[in-house]
Amino acid sequence: MRVLLPDLPEFRALDRQDHRGFTGVTFLPYGRDHVPSGAADGAVLWMTGADTRRRLLATPGLQWVLTLTAGIDHVQGDLPASVRLYNASRLHDRAVAVHVVAGMLSVARGLHRFRDAQRQGRWDSPGSPATSGLGTLDGLKVVLWGYGHIGREVEAMLGPFGAQVAGIRSATPPEERDDLLAQADWVVLLLPSTPETRGVVDAALLARLKPGAWLSNQGRGNLIVTADLLAALESGRLGGAVLDVTDPEPLPGDHPLWSQPNVIVTPHIASTTSDLVVRGAQLTRDFLLDLQRGHEPPGRVAPDRLY
Repeated sequence: MRVLLPDLPEFRALDRQDHRGFTGVTFLPYGRDHVPSGAADGAVLWMTGADTRRRLLATPGLQWVLTLTAGIDHVQGDLPASVRLYNASRLHDRAVAVHVVAGMLSVARGLHRFRDAQRQGRWDSPGSPATSGLGTLDGLKVVLWGYGHIGREVEAMLGPFGAQVAGIRSATPPEERDDLLAQADWVVLLLPSTPETRGVVDAALLARLKPGAWLSNQGRGNLIVTADLLAALESGRLGGAVLDVTDPEPLPGDHPLWSQPNVIVTPHIASTTSDLVVRGAQLTRDFLLDLQRGHEPPGRVAPDRLY
């Protein structure tokens, strides 16, 4: 079995580890400027640019692709119909869930406002406007729109903080979905980008949210119509937003979202951890061992999600 792997130390180490189960596997390292020629049975996608990714997906003989991401929109349109696709949502679930909860706790304790005050050298004493909205998550209604692996992690983490959590799935009836959204203190977007979800958070939906509700987006930036989000923020109807993804992305330096006092922006790093590449290589090793042993690896993406 010939396998295209990222040319990184953590992945090169797979070739030097014990070879139990790796009999007959040839590792083919690729980089931004180099994709090995010839046929390969599989490819592991990791931090590739669009051109490199297209070249990898066009490799002759390709039977499977493992993308070390949770989302799959970057391969849609380029993946041959005969190639099996696997994702690695389990690699990112816990970090994204921690990021979601960290954002909610930061807002509850006003850390974004105190950071702004710190930059100004301003001490906001108890009773000042900056401290008037401080609270906890006790009793808050949190709606997780996209209730999969990450959603379940978020729900488990929120339990000790006293939040009331509900999930919206693709099968949730529209009336039930709208009722949950109208009651929510927090709406957390964990949806993929699909024709059905792009722009789903628009002016009409934002108007149906409870006044003062907060929005958290760890899905994809294009779930939200940015102009409508800005209008809801500036009107004061929306309490604020925590955005790890934006539209456009990256967010230009002069974009008005940067200057919104009730917005926290992080640069699409919700799943990032210091050991992410190490864990990605370990997941790849387990994936290859499953294939070698004739087991179906986890993470198979259903064909109807691709085409």
